[in-house]
Amino acid sequence: MYYHDKRLQYPVRVDSPDPVYARMLQQAIGGIEGEIRVAFQYFFQAWGNRAPTTKYRDMLLNTATEEIGHIEMLATAVALNLENAPTKVQEAGAADAIVGAVMGGENPRHIAEGMLHKTLLSTGMAAFPGNSDGQSFDMSHIYASGNIAADMYCNVAAESTGRVLAVRLYNATNDAGMRDMWSFLIARDTMHQQQWLAVIEELGGHAGTLPIPNSFPQEKENQKFNYNFFSTSADGSPPPAGRWTQGPSLDGKGEFSVVQNQPMGEEPVLGPARPDSGAEAQQIG
Repeated sequence: MYYHDKRLQYPVRVDSPDPVYARMLQQAIGGIEGEIRVAFQYFFQAWGNRAPTTKYRDMLLNTATEEIGHIEMLATAVALNLENAPTKVQEAGAADAIVGAVMGGENPRHIAEGMLHKTLLSTGMAAFPGNSDGQSFDMSHIYASGNIAADMYCNVAAESTGRVLAVRLYNATNDAGMRDMWSFLIARDTMHQQQWLAVIEELGGHAGTLPIPNSFPQEKENQKFNYNFFSTSADGSPPPAGRWTQGPSLDGKGEFSVVQNQPMGEEPVLGPARPDSGAEAQQIG
């Protein structure tokens, strides 16, 4: 069960409405780095969480619900940035001479058509559950494995790429209200990165969680290959030395080493095609 308070989680103010920036904000709503993605990732991780204690489930539900509040903030920001947007595509294309430069050289008329048609015809100048290109979010980037450690690493990646996008959107505007909103959202991304890493530490850190799943007995692995870095250079030259090429593994259970990758199997030879497979007669043999 969920409850709603009609007040926003944090104030959203737009001093100078900008329909082009509204389009950019859509990426933070329905892009693969966006808030819809993390909200539902955390919800499904929580709903499927199994453990003797419910604390990880409860934590995920709290954060997932917080993320719904972020979606609400961004949707409000989109609507406010569209307050004075022209309703004619021709006017929108000519409204801002720097649109083409801001959007990487795209045609201003094309930008106006894509954003204004979507927001005017489908949503009445409001946000929609899609990215900055108007593509609906399809849930294909929701990661909920049922393994708490695997999910936490996925969450760190999600919050990291989300924070990268948030910083880019902060830098893409001079609007004081929008920058204030982003200062809050970026701070929350910082906390969530720390939060997921704290769970990993509580589970035992890298040594306690890796390799994932830690419930699979490692003696069943091929011990010859579980800590080798495979070098695949054609001339046999060694790869650049790094933390992953020498020294103790992060889980403390092995030593990194470099192996020149060589074929260990034979060239595959398949039998003839089946008579009913639709292959050419020469393939059937």
